[in-house]
Amino acid sequence: MYTQSCGVQPRTITWNNVKRSLCNRRCRSVNLQAAASPDSTLALADYTTLGKTNVRVPVMGVGAWSWGDRSGYWGYGREYGQEESRAAYKALIRSGLTFIDTAEVYGFGKSEEFLGEFMREQAISSPGSPAPIIATKFAPLPWRLTSASVVEAAKASLARLGLSSMGLYMQHWPGYGPQYFLNDAFLEGLADCQQRGLCQAVGVSNFSAQRVKKAVNLLAARGVPLASNQVQYSLLYRTPETNGVLEACREAGVTLVAYSPLCQGLLTGKYSAGGTKPNGPRQLVYSDSRLREVAPLLEVVKAVAEARGKTMAQVALNWCICKGTLPIPGAKNERQLTEIAGALGWRLSEAEVAELDAASSRVPSGLGFPVENW
Repeated sequence: MYTQSCGVQPRTITWNNVKRSLCNRRCRSVNLQAAASPDSTLALADYTTLGKTNVRVPVMGVGAWSWGDRSGYWGYGREYGQEESRAAYKALIRSGLTFIDTAEVYGFGKSEEFLGEFMREQAISSPGSPAPIIATKFAPLPWRLTSASVVEAAKASLARLGLSSMGLYMQHWPGYGPQYFLNDAFLEGLADCQQRGLCQAVGVSNFSAQRVKKAVNLLAARGVPLASNQVQYSLLYRTPETNGVLEACREAGVTLVAYSPLCQGLLTGKYSAGGTKPNGPRQLVYSDSRLREVAPLLEVVKAVAEARGKTMAQVALNWCICKGTLPIPGAKNERQLTEIAGALGWRLSEAEVAELDAASSRVPSGLGFPVENW
């Protein structure tokens, strides 16, 4: 199974569902830009470069895990739908947050398809508007055994996106079990993708410090830099600071992309023990016991937010940026996108970061991805 967690419990996607939905899916390709120049909406200080590549992106991206999600985890089809995702996309283009993260398993391909549809609509309705930099990921699924399977997965993702090339292509998690011995082949496949022009840069996700170092060396032998390592990181999950991942990324010049930077909403302050909870499986992240544990940290985040005239979510995201990471919060609708966009254009002071660090260190950490330390 594939799981991804923050706080308490992850979502679950079965191999059979993924394979059924991803195999033989095709989407007509159009000639869209795969990467974009910095948009004037953001200040120069709000841009960075992915690793040692030439791919220039905002210091914060947007995660599209929830767009078209069919696992039931985010409430797609009950609480929101494609129109809300479309509105979020339009808002991110207006705000300059043009780095979008998705994956072939998100919505069993539906997230990529939605994104492709939104980009085509944008190209028709707003010619000359900035095109987003797309990052997507292949899964080391049991039937993928060679470097060629990575190339084929990239082509399938590009077909769903309607692109001829993407900004960043990643391995979603390290192969384990029977796939453990195939990780080198998967990295070779990533190098093949870049050298064939299917992507401008390559990255990994949920890789340990040692895996990052090995990937850097293997890719360097092909003349390809490792651009990024996408791992869980937030005020409620700072394990990359202690397990060597953050240090390994910094030493190698690899960008640490922080997923679940709001801990799936736990850091927004919307929920409290005894109060209402999200519907569906995500309720497990918001158990009363966990909400009581994190309450002292949330009080500090709230105090900083009030002093700054910001929201708690904006403070939590800005903290990630101040730590030198690139957060990719999700946005299901225009309102959420507008809020996270407010995390840019300013920075917390060193004293505020230290205060948040201290409060965070006193709260038990959430659960990480099961194989991130393998």
